[in-house]
Amino acid sequence: MNSGSVPEPILSIRRLEKRYASGLQALKGVDLEIRRGEIFALLGPNGAGKTTLINIVCGIVTPSGGTVTVAGHDIVREPRAARELIGLVPQELAITPFESVGQTVAFSRGLFGRPANAAFIEKVLKDVALWERRKSRIITLSGGMKRRVLIAKALAHEPQLLFLDEPTAGVDVELRQGMWQVVRELRDAGVTIILTTHYIEEAELMADRVGVINKGEIILVEEKTALMHKLGKKQLTLQLLQPMNAIPARLSSYGLSLGHDGRELVYTYDTKAERTGITGLLDDLAAAGIGFKDLQTTQSSLEDIFVHLVRGGEARP
Repeated sequence: MNSGSVPEPILSIRRLEKRYASGLQALKGVDLEIRRGEIFALLGPNGAGKTTLINIVCGIVTPSGGTVTVAGHDIVREPRAARELIGLVPQELAITPFESVGQTVAFSRGLFGRPANAAFIEKVLKDVALWERRKSRIITLSGGMKRRVLIAKALAHEPQLLFLDEPTAGVDVELRQGMWQVVRELRDAGVTIILTTHYIEEAELMADRVGVINKGEIILVEEKTALMHKLGKKQLTLQLLQPMNAIPARLSSYGLSLGHDGRELVYTYDTKAERTGITGLLDDLAAAGIGFKDLQTTQSSLEDIFVHLVRGGEARP
């Protein structure tokens, strides 16, 4: 622990660089700290550097510069000690097809020098709803079940830090929700989880904090709720009784926009502001003789915020 109340990060990444022989720079001075016991969602478009970052931490790819420590163990100087603390669920479903589920998971535990522990393997298989299939050969399983085998393999040696790289890619919605429940239970049991996902609703539902990586650089790390509060926008859409060609000058201070061939008036307001300005807007519309038949509000999602950031939008202060 630090002298204060903030615990030591389980994962500390400093000025991490990765340059390939081709000249591609996959990571550019990445700084990131992951807190014990959190679910951290790492978001970014394809090619942003997410998998490179994970592979470096897991000892699969060699960094070109910078440092990475896992619970105080440097991944270059103490690779075995660091790697023993990490579980990795990769994107690819690469598992021996003719072994049974139980054998595969038990073998993974042995790879890390852990003594055999049938009771723990049973618990892991039950946690991921595979205990009934423990004697089934991998080749007989569905894609979703194989994904759960990968999670069980990653948990077999009792890691403190679990990487889930696109864990629900190609998995149906019902199974995806079941896997979210598994992730929550793991976090409740003290496992720290780093999740990369294309399904932004996963991050919105699951994550405590969100990081966005783009072109090899971390462009934002924020508490999820604070991020959505800070960058979230609400829009009031008024369906007008009569179409408008232009917004009257007397309404210019509201920053309104016209939509739907002039039949809708859209007002965007700040979720943090003490006053939304809606009351004043409605008064001014009435004074201008502009009538409307319906109104609705919408709020931006984490996906909207992510797209805005990756396209180069500036985070508001």
